[in-house]
Amino acid sequence: QVQLVESGGGLVQPGGSLRLSCAASGSIFRINAMGWYRQAPGKQRELVAHISNAGTTNYADSVKGRFTISLDNAKKTAYLRMNALKPEDTAVYYCNALIATTMRLDDYWAQGTQVTVSS
Repeated sequence: QVQLVESGGGLVQPGGSLRLSCAASGSIFRINAMGWYRQAPGKQRELVAHISNAGTTNYADSVKGRFTISLDNAKKTAYLRMNALKPEDTAVYYCNALIATTMRLDDYWAQGTQVTVSS
């Protein structure tokens, strides 16, 4: 059984910063990749940032230069540092991970955390 626990959301003023964390636990053989998606009201879920276990990163154009994703393989935890936040970054952020157990490779999702950017 694998679990993802996400933390770090909240209310922040425009231009502020937040850091999201996503910790994986359970019978994990290897974390292949982790990332964050977000979903704003009335919009489709979209990829925000993605990182492979080799450290290769990918970002949505709207967050490039402002967000940084990192992965601590030893702690099985990914981080999303969000700087220069804008009101349009307001959404529920969902951590996602591609994890191999001894039996299979599966996609896992965390519970989501609300990020609200407002003055």
